[in-house]
Formats: sequence, structure tokens, C-alpha cells
Amino acid sequence: MSATLVIPSPRSELADPKILAALIDHTLLRPEATAAQILAHCEEALQYGFATVFVHPHWLALAADILRASAVKLGTPIGFPFGAALTSIKRSEAEGTIRLGAQELDMVINLGALKSGDRARVEYDVRGVAQIAHANGALLKVIIETGLLSMDEKILACELSVAAGADFVKSCTGVNPGAATVDDIALMRGVVGRRAGVKASGGIRTAAAVQALVAAGASRIGTTTGVEIMSSFGAAL
Repeated sequence: MSATLVIPSPRSELADPKILAALIDHTLLRPEATAAQILAHCEEALQYGFATVFVHPHWLALAADILRASAVKLGTPIGFPFGAALTSIKRSEAEGTIRLGAQELDMVINLGALKSGDRARVEYDVRGVAQIAHANGALLKVIIETGLLSMDEKILACELSVAAGADFVKSCTGVNPGAATVDDIALMRGVVGRRAGVKASGGIRTAAAVQALVAAGASRIGTTTGVEIMSSFGAAL
């Protein structure tokens, strides 16, 4: 499985709202979200043409039923939000969520292993989930949680993730400290080059922010405020 690495220019191709929308992973991971809110979130994705809807595993079957006949993909987090689960648990979670309709998996890297310098454990963890994802036609994005890492750790996290088969590297969960920054996205893109996609996530709330992050190298945007971003689109041009 390979990521789509077409990176639009923020001032030309992103002048088209359909292309802007197609970069957005429309995310609803609040623990208190209700069935009605999940349904409304899916309807928003269909209305605007977002790339994916991201929901917790419990809601996958409900979301899959709504999105089934559309071009909107369905995604879910793995090992969320701390990345500290056993690899066997992450693999089982990947298998189960794919059966329920997940087409994209965003797994949290094993942060403790990474910060301990245990490269083999980090790569083993990512590869284990990548194998499940790719055997079932799903994409894998690895959340490196930039707000908790040094520059050297960010570089290493990207290198290990790509070596282990990740289709994307992703900045943040949005739960732990940190948010997507232009500098971090540029660094991540510089490390992975065209070998993987780069997903910017965490604190992204306007079309202007999306444009800046895409210019830095993001090929996907994760946000809870996709509708607000589309509403701010005209003012950002």
C-alpha cells in the first residue's frame, strides 16, 4: 500500500474548495460523542467531500453503513492515545477495526520505547500493524506525537516508521501536549521525502492554517473542525 503523495500548491490548487476538502480527515474522537453526533459528522463529510471520517472503533459499523456507497473513507485510531499497548493488542485492534469497515488506521508510536532508544521495539511495533493493514488493503499512519519529542527523536520516529512500512507519518493525537506546526511538518517531510505521506494534526482550525501546513509538506490534514475550515476558506485566499 502506498500513500498518495500529490501535494497541492496552497495558492493555486488549494484555491479549489473541493481539493481543500479532499485533504481533510474529518475527526470525531471525543469520548462522550453520541450516535447522533457520529451520524451528523458522517453527513458533514459527505456534504463537503472530506477524505475520511475518523471515529473510535465502537462507531465504525454505524459510520461504515452511512459512508458505504461514497468516496469518503473510514478511519480509526490504534493504540490511542498513548501508544503503550502491546504490539499484539495493536495488531488485534487493527484486525478487528478493519473487519468493521476501517480503511485507514492511525496508530500511536510506542513513545516510551522511542525515548528509551529502543529502535528495534519501535520498528517491530509499527511493522506488526503495517502487516495487518496492508494485508487487508488499508493505509497505516503513524502518530509520532511531536510535542513530546526532541528534534532528533522526531527524525528517528519518521525514519523508523517508514522503514517499518508506514504509509504516512502524523504529527499529533490532539490529546497529548503539542500541536501541528509548520516547522515540524517541514521537518517530517524532509525526512520521509516522497516515501510516505505527512499528516498534520493538532490544533488546526482555519483554511489559512491548512494552506501553511500544506506548503510545508502536509499531504493530509486531521481536524475536528473541517466544517469551520471550509467556512473560513474564502477569507484565506
